[in-house]
Amino acid sequence: MASVSYGPEAIVLVLAAAGGAGLGLTLPVTLAIAALLAVLVASYRQVIAAFPNGGGAYAVAKAHLGHRTSLAAAASLIIDYVLNVAVSIAAGVAALTSAFPALLPYTLWLCVAILVGITALNLLGITESARAFMVPTIVFVVGILTVVVAGLVRSEPASVSEGTATVLDMHTVGVLLLLKAFSSGCAALTGVEAIANAVPSFEAPKVVRAQRAEVALGALLGVMLIGLAVLIEKFEVHPIDGTTVLSQLTEAALGHGIGYYVVQFATVILLALAANTSYGGLPTLTKILADDNCLPHRFAVSSPRQVYRYGVLTLAITAGVLLIGADGNMNALVPLFAIGVFVGFTIAQVGMVRHWLLVRTAGWRWRMALNGFGALLTFVAAIVTTTMKFTAGAWLIVLILPALVVGMERIRGAYTRIGACRRSDEVPPPPRPRDAVIVVPVSEVSDLSCEALSAALSIGKDVVAVHVCLPGESVKAFTKAWEAWHPEVRLVLLEDSDATVGGPVARYVRENFEGRRKVVVIAEVDPPVGWNRVLPSHRSDELERVLRRMTDTVVCHLRVQVG
Repeated sequence: MASVSYGPEAIVLVLAAAGGAGLGLTLPVTLAIAALLAVLVASYRQVIAAFPNGGGAYAVAKAHLGHRTSLAAAASLIIDYVLNVAVSIAAGVAALTSAFPALLPYTLWLCVAILVGITALNLLGITESARAFMVPTIVFVVGILTVVVAGLVRSEPASVSEGTATVLDMHTVGVLLLLKAFSSGCAALTGVEAIANAVPSFEAPKVVRAQRAEVALGALLGVMLIGLAVLIEKFEVHPIDGTTVLSQLTEAALGHGIGYYVVQFATVILLALAANTSYGGLPTLTKILADDNCLPHRFAVSSPRQVYRYGVLTLAITAGVLLIGADGNMNALVPLFAIGVFVGFTIAQVGMVRHWLLVRTAGWRWRMALNGFGALLTFVAAIVTTTMKFTAGAWLIVLILPALVVGMERIRGAYTRIGACRRSDEVPPPPRPRDAVIVVPVSEVSDLSCEALSAALSIGKDVVAVHVCLPGESVKAFTKAWEAWHPEVRLVLLEDSDATVGGPVARYVRENFEGRRKVVVIAEVDPPVGWNRVLPSHRSDELERVLRRMTDTVVCHLRVQVG
């Protein structure tokens, strides 16, 4: 529903370049988009019936089109989720600054503040409620329909928005301009697949309810888009800097009174909720991909508040980069939105064609024809959108989408190699003890060294203390202190050969004790939290990094707490 706030504006912004003649084609372009919407709704009803467990394009591709194609669908979904956050927040702020022009200079700061707020709420595990979402959604839909009806009844605008017209490169009306307007307006179709992704969220009978919801969504969206397009032509609305097209239409239909502010506030709230839905969708998707070994497994780890925080933070950071790069400008982000969506649409429809060829249930021929027609339309729309918007930023999506697929393929390959080493699918032989030597690096005679040696003696009896003689250090003083302490542990002095501690210790461990298990106990003081973390020399981290590369060496890190 929220796409109504930026879809018509994207069309107007393109057609206004041809003046009044171009704006007069807003309705035909919108009707073409509505026709595509109808085909998509009918096609996705089939997806809902065939895949009642949800997942949309990713589930269809995984079942029928192979692993790599499913990754392309997943990559398109990831891009859509990120752009949904950026576009929704930018559109919400645009609606807010249209109602309160004094806030216009702070557009980017408002976008970032809203992004940080939504991210913080999701990290805290604040769950959304469908019932709570219904109220602002109903207010928004009723408000838009009221604007349409009131605007159709009026013979002239109740109020006219004032402002500087947006500067555009002038063009004549032509096929390219119409295709560009069509591709821009297709951003209004970005939510059609959402219901197919979330069929399990519906109450029983899930499939029937989800299909009805899909039809209701398509019908309402189509009516609102066409109604607003009629008003755009009727009131000769054109782009104005700092004022959205929806704001102009609302003002023209309802005047600048309480009705205007109700619609604007409902738009802002609905767009914020639309952005928030990505925080539920993307972390869940990345969790599924992590379980499939296509993303790092930490994306599948939830916090104590049952939040997949790595997915949440990744979403927030990438959306923040887009908002900052676009300076919070909604119209700079909208052209990027539809490309990934149409890639997902096309993959889903092609997968459904293969599905009907395999199952051949009653009516499979006309169902296959419907999905095939939908795949053709969305494929053409994807090509047109990419071509028309390539120089406006679509090149970024063209690069990122295959890069995501390649990245997930490489991650999967890495996990396959790790799995081969672990052989987790086989029963391992019984564990057997091995003769072990415990090596303890010591830097000084202190309580810390005592703790380290005590821990080592608890592990085994063969303990060796090693000390790296660093430049400027008095070896004689250290030896004298060690002999006075007399811990009854053999001490080996190592020469500093590369100004590090890790190198000499690793070399000593590697060149000695052949055939034995090596255990290295590293002790360090664990300072209090906060700025105290920068105080230690972090020699122990350097030592641990070197030793971790030695597969026959066990590293034990002993942290002594500061009281």
